[in-house]
Amino acid sequence: MSSSNHNTFSLRSVLEKEKLNGSNFLEWYRNLRIVLRQEKRDYVLEKVLPEKYRSNAPQSEKNAWDKHSNDVVDVTCLMLATMNSDLQKQYENVASPIEMITSLKAMFREQARTERYQMVKSLVECKLPKDAPVSPHVIKMMGYIDNLGKLDCPISQELATTSYCSHCRRATISSS
Repeated sequence: MSSSNHNTFSLRSVLEKEKLNGSNFLEWYRNLRIVLRQEKRDYVLEKVLPEKYRSNAPQSEKNAWDKHSNDVVDVTCLMLATMNSDLQKQYENVASPIEMITSLKAMFREQARTERYQMVKSLVECKLPKDAPVSPHVIKMMGYIDNLGKLDCPISQELATTSYCSHCRRATISSS
């Protein structure tokens, strides 16, 4: 087995260990995106399969469409295979990963809302302890901000920078 096939198998096993069951959508979706990014198929979660090519289309266009079509089928099957049986039954006739993800996001919207709330709360309550080093604190805050972006709740660069700077300045002032 080649090195790249071994890596693909290892990453896919992450999805197979914990199937989507209704309470773990955000984790499952994050793992799905990681696996698909490694396989260079993550585009099928966002890019709709175009209309089939004309018979006189250039071979490169035919090849690109065939690859996209095959990737859609592979990703759809991977998604179904990593769901519990109730969700498989519900989504087995959905032909597109985009349609499936859109529907799942709507179904699990409340779960995502709760996770965003917890992440914002953690960010707002994040305080630098007296005499603690600034770098780990800033890294922790950056993690919260990055996670909010992944939860479709991005923080503007200006607000993120202001948050970092106000915490750093407070640390600098208190240490002087």
